[in-house]
Amino acid sequence: MTNQYPAAAAGRFTFPGTSISVNRMGYGAMQLAGPHVFGPPKDADEARAVLKEAIELGIDHIDTSDFYGPHVTNELIHEALHPYPDTLTLVTKIGAWRDDKGEWILERSPDFLRKSVEDNLKRLGLDRMAIVNLRMSGPEDDMIEPMKAMRQMQEEGLLAHIGVSTVTREQLAVARDIAPVVCVQNHYNLVQRDDDRMIDELAADGIAYVPYFPLGGFTPLQTEELDRIARDLGETPQTVALGWLLHRSPNILLIPGTSRRAHLRQNVAAAALKLDADHLSRLNAIAGLASVS
Repeated sequence: MTNQYPAAAAGRFTFPGTSISVNRMGYGAMQLAGPHVFGPPKDADEARAVLKEAIELGIDHIDTSDFYGPHVTNELIHEALHPYPDTLTLVTKIGAWRDDKGEWILERSPDFLRKSVEDNLKRLGLDRMAIVNLRMSGPEDDMIEPMKAMRQMQEEGLLAHIGVSTVTREQLAVARDIAPVVCVQNHYNLVQRDDDRMIDELAADGIAYVPYFPLGGFTPLQTEELDRIARDLGETPQTVALGWLLHRSPNILLIPGTSRRAHLRQNVAAAALKLDADHLSRLNAIAGLASVS
């Protein structure tokens, strides 16, 4: 490997009002759990190896949650990486739990949010979370009480900084009136572009935007034009889709997930992908052309 830290090729981002600086290419741990993000992985040794190689590749931002598994990804992270490198930023998400059938149960009462942060701290072996994302479920959700609970935990030192997930622009405005928000994690990718305006507004304020399902999630991106551009570049469609996100805005941080080291290396390669004006124009047009299966 000619470059020991290829994740650094996309540059760095500093979260606003913090001393936390990370490479823009990160890693999402969700896929380390079993099928449907429930239960243990098929190959726990490979899962731990993925985490270790992520660090070797220069990834210093890992996104996780105690409801992945549940508990599986946090336990794997602790087993593989603790004691953590000083440069590693672990970000978790709260606002839901899993029942014994694997159903996702949304909950944001103050007591539940506090217990969720405490559980993350315990399983990750930390005294304080660097960033905790408050996950909402839709535009009808009330941001006020959950955000007040987040601010209270921040004041107590359980978490250093607050992010929000699955929010509208209006909800984000309410959240920011209650406490500083350093990142937003929403559904966004080459064809799912409802948040274009939000991304630009956040970039103006220096706030990170972290797209989940950057490759389509459970319905992977499938477009003929993306395939053609990938062939032109001699890359995979997934690499090109990730590369486009890094070109889209300097405040976008990526956390693509995988449970295999070979796929991890492929994802990280997107950090070095260069797209010219023609490729970017063609990729930008895909949102109106693509079909997602």
